[in-house]
Amino acid sequence: MPEVRFTIRWPDGTEESCYSPSTAITRHLEAGCTYPMTEFVERARTGLNEASDRVAAKFGFACSSALDQLAQIEATATNQPADSQVTCLSMS
Repeated sequence: MPEVRFTIRWPDGTEESCYSPSTAITRHLEAGCTYPMTEFVERARTGLNEASDRVAAKFGFACSSALDQLAQIEATATNQPADSQVTCLSMS
């Protein structure tokens, strides 16, 4: 299953390298796009859960890396202004 690494920029200027175990995330986030915080978190949640589900369908267990990444995104988002924006810088 092809993995995807994506880099995001938080409103405070911090850049974070993120991981998805499948290309499912590319249906929810796009490189070069900026999203309102709540929309970004929802898109990341949907994409990473979908990626984990794809792993479960293939291997019989959820992907803890995808769920850990989602938890990290959600935790970081709580420390950012709710009305701010997140940019997806790249996907590879």
